[in-house]
Amino acid sequence: MHRRTVVQRGAWAVLLWPFLFTKCIPLDCQDCPSISQEKLLDRVIQHAELIYRVSEESCTLFEEMFVPFPLRLQRNQAGYACITKALPIPSSKSEIQQISDQWLLQSVLLLVQSWIEPLVYLQTTLDRYDDAPELLLNKTKWLSGKLLSLEQGVLVLITKVLNEGMVSTSYTEQAIFQYDMQLDMLESIIKDYTLFNCFKKDAHKIETFLKLLKCRQTDKYNCA
Repeated sequence: MHRRTVVQRGAWAVLLWPFLFTKCIPLDCQDCPSISQEKLLDRVIQHAELIYRVSEESCTLFEEMFVPFPLRLQRNQAGYACITKALPIPSSKSEIQQISDQWLLQSVLLLVQSWIEPLVYLQTTLDRYDDAPELLLNKTKWLSGKLLSLEQGVLVLITKVLNEGMVSTSYTEQAIFQYDMQLDMLESIIKDYTLFNCFKKDAHKIETFLKLLKCRQTDKYNCA
């Protein structure tokens, strides 16, 4: 009964999906260089907020549809460490407060670029699941496209903040994500569930970093 309820809810959401974000300002970077830094930052923040919200919804939907309850209890174990754990990203509150605006933006860019390939992988591997709801497939595809848009917005924002030319558009270190399409079904569920959870966590971190940058520009001495 629970599974049927999830599927029915998903079916209605598929019908509503094209209309969910019609009131949101798109991050179209064709005009990014011509708008003010303040306005661009607002758009980038809004974009990051939407990505985080949809990442939460996607993770919950995947969990309800495919993840046995015992596996849900294991998602925070060390064996399922996030792929971005090795990146030089500040994690503690004190570290985040002390880093420069430049490094805040570079951290956002690192996180965004590190998730581009894993989201493409998720789109591919979800096709292996029986009865994967169209809503989940659509959300994952939406996240992948919007992450690319966010990358472009952050790149332009960096040039505005630093008053420099266009920065590199790709992460140049050794790849941190490895494709593996030979997993059995349980292994695939564990890996995909970990990816969904980790992306949700990093999407929230991206949003937090951008909002801190905004706060510094408006109330420099009272940003937590």
